[in-house]
Amino acid sequence: MDTTRTSARTRKAAAPADPAAATDTRRRLLAGIPLTEHRRVAAGIPTAVLEGGSGPPMVLLHGIGQTALGWIRVVPRLVPSWSLVVPDLPGQGASGLPDGPPLTADRVTAWLDELVAATCAAPPVVVGHNLGGAVAARHAARRGDRIAALVLVDPFGLGPFRPEPRFALSVAAYQLRTTERTRDRMLGRCMVDFDGVRQEMGGDWDGLADYVLDRVRAPGGKAAGRALLKEFALRPIPQEELARISAPTSLVWGRQDPEARLRFGESAAARYGWPLHVIDDCGADAHLEHPEALVAALDAALAQSAGHEEPPS
Repeated sequence: MDTTRTSARTRKAAAPADPAAATDTRRRLLAGIPLTEHRRVAAGIPTAVLEGGSGPPMVLLHGIGQTALGWIRVVPRLVPSWSLVVPDLPGQGASGLPDGPPLTADRVTAWLDELVAATCAAPPVVVGHNLGGAVAARHAARRGDRIAALVLVDPFGLGPFRPEPRFALSVAAYQLRTTERTRDRMLGRCMVDFDGVRQEMGGDWDGLADYVLDRVRAPGGKAAGRALLKEFALRPIPQEELARISAPTSLVWGRQDPEARLRFGESAAARYGWPLHVIDDCGADAHLEHPEALVAALDAALAQSAGHEEPPS
């Protein structure tokens, strides 16, 4: 065994966050996204937001441990028909944290309410993935008048937080030792065809994966993630709260999602009458694994939404 090379790989994998390198990586990834980055403050939280496009407003909320850049394969398919607002969630990516008390569900839903008011000329369609789906659902339950339609993609909060055991173990390993190896092992459990996604994305994948890894290693990154999980994932959203959602609501789910299990989507669809669109051969990250199928599911979901016209193709 070449111990010199092994040690070098270990040092590189365990290196602390490099803000300058992360900024450069973010800048390179943004060059391939047809949106403009803005810095806003909502509910006292400094927020990085990607904005642009043409048409009615749509807000895209990413999942836990990810960033707005994760929508890189979906945004080009949406900008011809939608005015997009794509923020980094509080404490994730290039968004900061509020002064004072840690993140709470009330603070984060107030953040989304202020962000919508500042960026959307009309009530938007809100698309929330994973933890972003739980944020969107709780916001819709409280401020349904601010939303034209709601699309929840593999959302947390519709049932108990019970990921598939092997996936849960890979997440725990990633949290304990945040390295390229543990990251890739976790993502390999997250997607049906992890190697295929990496090959299709090429350099974009390398930049995106490295940026996410750096942001998790950044001071406060893991703590912010834990706070968001506690507030929006570890306990189901109360059924009476979900029942208050008045905006037309649809569900999109990867059939093989190991994190937010399909059975919870099926149960919610039956209980609340929300249409459910299932993407086959897909894990927890349809926006990366099957972007075309996700956009098709969004179009179908919105076409079914009462009072919402399907955008021009």
